[in-house]
Amino acid sequence: MTENFSSWRKSRHSEPNGGCIEAGRASDGTIGVRDTKLDHSPILEFSTPEWAQLLERIRRDA
Repeated sequence: MTENFSSWRKSRHSEPNGGCIEAGRASDGTIGVRDTKLDHSPILEFSTPEWAQLLERIRRDA
């Protein structure tokens, strides 16, 4: 598991109460996703192709 994620970005679709997800990138290109509502949120990790496929499916099904 990659621990060195940086440049965490909050989703534009976040709730005004602060409940949101953030995505960050590791130096090896891995994308991490975490839930900001949890103090020690697990981080889901995606390769660049996996991340692209996930976003494509989300956009298609929205």
